Amino acid sequence: MSTKQEDLQTVTADIGKMTQQTKEMLLDQSMWFSVGLVAVKVVLITIAAGIIVKLLKAIIRKSFSVRIKGPLKYNERRQQTLSKLLENVVAYVIYFMAIVAILSAFEINVTGLIAGAGVLGLAIGFGAQNLVRDIITGFFIIFEDQFSVGDFVRIGAAEGTVEEIGLRTTKVKAYTGELFIFPNGNITDVVNFSINNSIAVVDVNVAYNADINKVEALIQEFLGTLQDKYEQIIKPPEFLGVQSLTPTEMVVRVVAETLPMQHFAVARGMRRDLKEFLDENDVEVPLPHMVMMQRPTEKAK
Repeated sequence: MSTKQEDLQTVTADIGKMTQQTKEMLLDQSMWFSVGLVAVKVVLITIAAGIIVKLLKAIIRKSFSVRIKGPLKYNERRQQTLSKLLENVVAYVIYFMAIVAILSAFEINVTGLIAGAGVLGLAIGFGAQNLVRDIITGFFIIFEDQFSVGDFVRIGAAEGTVEEIGLRTTKVKAYTGELFIFPNGNITDVVNFSINNSIAVVDVNVAYNADINKVEALIQEFLGTLQDKYEQIIKPPEFLGVQSLTPTEMVVRVVAETLPMQHFAVARGMRRDLKEFLDENDVEVPLPHMVMMQRPTEKAK
């Protein structure tokens, strides 16, 4: 028998053996039972993780809602921020445990994998310094209560309401709809408008020929009615007096202390009401005047 014929017979025998092994494997009931059992475990673990995450999030929201409405006056802003953060942490932990359980179902050595992941994480931590900085800064933002969800803040050139605070990023939504997303490590200067009370400042232009004493008395009378009208005003408004003098008018200023971030609406309402009040009391509003001067003509010689 030639060498080529022997090689052909060997290849044919190997193919036949592989075909037989494949057939036996496909018809192996215990193998299919094991595959089905693993698939069922994966599905059940995934469903259970989703249910547990939703249930724990609902419990966290309910717990913080009870704390806010309880007799002890907790800071609502801080409670909302901590609630969102805790929900995220719970989701991360449960999903990580679910992944570990799924890997165990596939008979993968999870212990060795976690140890290797720890070493790899340490190596990545040295390279991903910005990520570590973002997380550490986010922790201190929440721990020190620098600002919370719902606060009106200015961060750099962005100004708006804080939508979300995470361990890595902060989201601020402007009143025109733009959403600014900041890595926490890049947040250096923050102006928080929602912590302390605000001041509504209203300047009123008065003509020079108006009686300033009468104007002051009328404005004082007007200010005495504002606290009953605007519940956002927490202290009696003040008349500060003449703020400036321009070539055409006097500018007098009044201020009112309001609840945080309510000064815009209060100032607009005060301007409208004060304009109507001064009109009713015949206080002249300065109007531009045009003076025309005619140059005398020279007499004919």
